[in-house]
Order: sequence, then C-alpha cells, then structure tokens
Amino acid sequence: MAYTKKNKRTQGKNKYYSVSKKLQKEKKSTDEFEVMLNNLSLEEVIALKLELAAKSAGGMLYGIPIWFSLRNIVNDAVLKYAYSATKTKMEAGRFLGFDKNRFNQLVKKYQIDSYFEEEKD
Repeated sequence: MAYTKKNKRTQGKNKYYSVSKKLQKEKKSTDEFEVMLNNLSLEEVIALKLELAAKSAGGMLYGIPIWFSLRNIVNDAVLKYAYSATKTKMEAGRFLGFDKNRFNQLVKKYQIDSYFEEEKD
C-alpha cells in the first residue's frame, strides 16, 4: 500500500508534458524534422532560426534587442525542457537546482504551465 501512495505522489502532470509531442500535435514538427534537427548543434539551430526570422522580416531584425533578450529566451527553453524531462514540478525545480519558491516564480514569469495546457476549440 505504501508503494501505491508513493507512486501517486511522484506521478505529477509533468510526466505527460513533451515539447516534441506538443509541436507535432500542432503540426509544427514531424519525426523526420526532429531527426534532421538533432543533427544540428544548438548554436546552428539558433543561428538558423535568427536567419529565417530576418528573411521573413525583410532582411534584418533591426530594433530588436536580440543580444539582451537571449537570457530570457534560454531560460524559457530550459524551463520547458525541465518540465518535459521530469514527472513533477518539484522534480523539475530540483533538476534545475532551484528551491520551490524560486522555481514557482520562474514558472509564473515564463508562463510554462500555460504553454503545455491543451487549447480548447
């Protein structure tokens, strides 16, 4: 019986979160795309994304403080990954080395819970 209680306690909703599954459901990714993406370094992915964004904006991303926004972009990405790599919020916080309060502040700031919520049609 204690085993069952422990299992229920360690089974948070994070265990159902996956950035890959979310993007595939939204038709933004496929298995084939993810295999190709996996062959690129993180630096190549970021540079390619910036290049594509610049092309769609007419050539340059003037007026956008990319350098100063990097910390928030990376924090957001790492929090999403931590959610998808762990089973519970507490586990995600420990994984990143935060206490419960600081982790909850970051989750709220970057709206991580709402990212994984199912959109209602």
